[in-house]
Amino acid sequence: MAEIADLKALIEPEVEALGFDLVRVKLFGSGDERTLQIMAERPDTKQLVIEDCAAISRRLSDLLDEVDPIEEAYRLEVSSPGIDRPLTRLHDFSDWAGFDARITVLEAIDGRKTFKGRLMRLEGEDIVFQDAKVGDLTIAFANVEGAKLVLTDALISATMPLSSEGADEIETEG
Repeated sequence: MAEIADLKALIEPEVEALGFDLVRVKLFGSGDERTLQIMAERPDTKQLVIEDCAAISRRLSDLLDEVDPIEEAYRLEVSSPGIDRPLTRLHDFSDWAGFDARITVLEAIDGRKTFKGRLMRLEGEDIVFQDAKVGDLTIAFANVEGAKLVLTDALISATMPLSSEGADEIETEG
C-alpha cells in the first residue's frame, strides 16, 4: 500500500502549481470503498469553490493514472477542509487561534489523550491550549495524533462562504 508521506510528496507540488495549499492527504477504506481524500484551500480565503475542486481533481487524476502509486482500486475525492476543518499543519494552530478545537495526542498528558478547548497560540512547535477541564496546557506538535476545529457560532461567523449566490435557488426540471 502507498505511504501517505509518498503520496503527499507526489500530490503537494501539483496542488501548489494550481495556486492552492494542500491541507490533508488521507487514504482510507478497503476493497471497493477505498478513497484517496485530498483537502486543499485557497491561501487567501481558506476555502475552495466547486471549480477549484474540479481543477485539482483533473490535474491529480492525470498524474495518478500515469504514476499509479496505489496498487488497489480507489476513488479520488477532492474537497475543501470545511468549517470544522482538520488542523494538520503547524501554522493551522496559529491561524485558528481563539477558536475551539479537539486535539488527540499520541502520548498521554497527565493521563489524558483527548482535549477540548480553545487554541491560544504557538510557542515554537508547541501549541498553547486552554482545555475546558484542566485549564492551560502545552502540547508538542509532534505529539498531535489528530486535531480539528469544533463547530461553534463564532467559527461559523468567521468562515462565511465566499459567495452564497444561488444558495436559495431551487432548480426544477422543465
